Amino acid sequence: MSQPAPSVSELQAQIEAARRRLESTVDELAFRAQPHELVRRQTESAKAALVSASRTPDGALRLDRVAIVAAVVVAFLGLVISGRRRRRRG
Repeated sequence: MSQPAPSVSELQAQIEAARRRLESTVDELAFRAQPHELVRRQTESAKAALVSASRTPDGALRLDRVAIVAAVVVAFLGLVISGRRRRRRG
């Protein structure tokens, strides 16, 4: 057996419901595409990546990784300072 065809009022109600869902989806997409929202999400993502790279699951600081990063920063600064001194002399 086939179901009876929906009435005009039922079809109109379905169309209105679909229209509301579509409007909600478009509004959400417009919100997500705003520049400040994109920056906020990227900032949160970067913070989460930094925390997961520098902390253990129980929240303790990973000193080995922090030491490696500190050594790289010190080496980079040493190269920058050395390069500036060479340019001044030469």
